[in-house]
Amino acid sequence: MSAFRSIGISVEGIIELIFFFILGAGAYVGWNIGANDTANCIGPTVGCGLLSFKKAVTLVAIFVVLGGLLQGHQVMKTIGKGIVKADLDFLAIIVALFCSGFFVTMATFFRIPTSTSQAIVGSITGIGLAVGADVNYSKLIIIAGSWVICPSLAMALSFILSQLMRFVIRRIRISTILVQNVLGWLALMSGCYVAYSLGANHAGIAVGPIANLGIVNPTILLFIGSVSIAVGAITYGKKVTDTVGKGITPLDIPGAFVAQISSAFGIHLFSIFGIPVSTSAAIVGAVVGVGLTKGMKAISNKTIVTILIGWISTPCLGAGSSFLLYRAIKIIF
Repeated sequence: MSAFRSIGISVEGIIELIFFFILGAGAYVGWNIGANDTANCIGPTVGCGLLSFKKAVTLVAIFVVLGGLLQGHQVMKTIGKGIVKADLDFLAIIVALFCSGFFVTMATFFRIPTSTSQAIVGSITGIGLAVGADVNYSKLIIIAGSWVICPSLAMALSFILSQLMRFVIRRIRISTILVQNVLGWLALMSGCYVAYSLGANHAGIAVGPIANLGIVNPTILLFIGSVSIAVGAITYGKKVTDTVGKGITPLDIPGAFVAQISSAFGIHLFSIFGIPVSTSAAIVGAVVGVGLTKGMKAISNKTIVTILIGWISTPCLGAGSSFLLYRAIKIIF
């Protein structure tokens, strides 16, 4: 502090600087969520050629903000004080946000749909261990279990719906063009539903650590988280969208609708209970479920293995890096 005073910066100025830096770190995490998880909302829709990326991402931006503002509070509480049973300081929160955002940025660059929820949960856990706080391991077990249950649920649901839809289309004599038009509209609406669920679950993830401080109105935090997700979707969401929409298995319009509605249901269900789940895991599980109706050969095993490696490494790297970085800063300064 004395160094700042020597150059004419007051204590109030320092606090304001730290405050805006923390909000910027939360917005950075939100931007990463939008950049990586946009694919979970519109990957199938864009992949099947139903809608251009620009039009689809505009819908995502609108419904992400709605979901975050209307139903983002529960997950924000879980991330804020549900994992670490202590009030974290400014440094701890900045380190947690930076580490989680960094690894999602790297995954997005390499077109890997990773989980921001896993990154932030891992980073918060690492920080909790670094400061010697009590970690709510029972809550962690529930969250980790949801990372398995949610994609499994989405995969099973999409497989069943795909089979049911194929059966109905074969048995009922309806114009193919009419069916395609109806399913096209349903695919668009399901994409909006996924985007709403993304905002409801992940806006709180982006700003949850900041909520731990109790210095910003929760609604304002959710607005910052939601808007930053929307900006990330618009500016850098195309890379991972191609991986989800085209890299796992070829999708048609019925497949896009089934994948999106199945994943949205799983994400929304866990959001209601305040459990941060992986939207990437949900949509990948749903897309795999659609692909399985065509046989195992329709699934790109290489893409699936790459995605799984990203999922496993993300929380581990987030926890390890936040723990080591926080300890290193404390030792040095």
